[in-house]
Amino acid sequence: MLQKQYEKLGISEKVYRFGRAVENSLAERFLSIDETAEYNQMKVISAMQKNRVSAECFNISSGYGYNDIGRDTLEAVYADCFGAEDALVRPQITCGTHALALALMSGLRPGDELLSPVGKPYDTLEEVIGIRKSKGSLAEYGISYRQVDLLSGGSFDYEGILKAVNGRTKLVTIQRSKGYAMRPTLSVKRIGELIAFIKSIRQDIICMVDNCYGEFVETEEPISAGADMIVGSLIKNPGGGLAPAGGYIAGKKDCIANAAYRLTSPGLGKEVGASLGVIQSFYQGLFLAPSVVSSALKGAVFAANIYERLGFTVIPDGSESRHDIIQAVELKSPGALCAFCEGIQAAAPVDSYVTPEPWAMPGYDSDVIMAAGAFVQGSSIELSADGPLKPPYAVYFQGGLTWHHAKLGILKSLQKLYERNLVNIDEVC
Repeated sequence: MLQKQYEKLGISEKVYRFGRAVENSLAERFLSIDETAEYNQMKVISAMQKNRVSAECFNISSGYGYNDIGRDTLEAVYADCFGAEDALVRPQITCGTHALALALMSGLRPGDELLSPVGKPYDTLEEVIGIRKSKGSLAEYGISYRQVDLLSGGSFDYEGILKAVNGRTKLVTIQRSKGYAMRPTLSVKRIGELIAFIKSIRQDIICMVDNCYGEFVETEEPISAGADMIVGSLIKNPGGGLAPAGGYIAGKKDCIANAAYRLTSPGLGKEVGASLGVIQSFYQGLFLAPSVVSSALKGAVFAANIYERLGFTVIPDGSESRHDIIQAVELKSPGALCAFCEGIQAAAPVDSYVTPEPWAMPGYDSDVIMAAGAFVQGSSIELSADGPLKPPYAVYFQGGLTWHHAKLGILKSLQKLYERNLVNIDEVC
């Protein structure tokens, strides 16, 4: 009966049986993911109980948003969940890039220098920094930028970092996830080692971690590893698929105060900013986040094992430990990249009939194809896949509010490749 349901959704018997064999081999791995989710679920509940979350917290505020108990309590909950002194969690933060830009612009002043010790940041930050010319960039405000690339194999170039740090270095940005790069995601432990090294050079350097896609994947967050700030989007992991918009910054009190003054206005800071009727979805999404992240992780592990067995290069590989929800697969051709994304789109509950096409998305240096049939536009904790149309034609798969939906998405991506003779399942069955 189950196989017939998949057949109704366009999954052939051969693809279904191959996927089933891979799934059966992952039982022990999935159990470990569930244990992490259980730990993080208890952590979220503990933070909500400690801060006395009540039905009154879900009330709507408007206008200035003065004395918004729901907003203020939610920020205390986020701070406790992430082990931070304070947090800024707002619907007025429009996306992850906005949250990162806000954190950078609040921590840097003209004459300061920004350092990335993990290579080039994600594409959309290039214009924020001024690597690619853009109105309002950090470069326009006299803030310089320097980066130290990772060594082969993804290790830190400690010698290069030591040489790069100078008297003007004010803030270090550490991207946890891989972005559009085929490099390992950084674990909280490795982030801690890097931060300890930077602080040994100069204690006053602000260490900011781009935590997008990494929340609740491990039992600890980068604050526990010494980060001064962590930054993320609510339409990724911590929003649990329910948050309709928003972003967060968590960390030291002075860092959060600076970010709040930059978001609203000097003199106003965290005191203003109405929750506009979305606050209940923020709470409920955070409550569901550990479980949703575990579903996305299972999908990523499943995808890695499916495509690795078919001979594709995958990062992380099928057996590696996980530190974010993203799975990269080198597909080697634009046709294969488009077919994969078409399969993900065809598995969606929303806009499943749409065929994704590459286009010149704002903030990127090449055409990008994106598959995202989501309840919330652009929500990458929901089943989604994307990639730039340039060698090695890697696709970046992430999300899945439920494991079963993530599984369907991967099988649909494989079905599209199989139908176009871009993979040979017969050799591995």
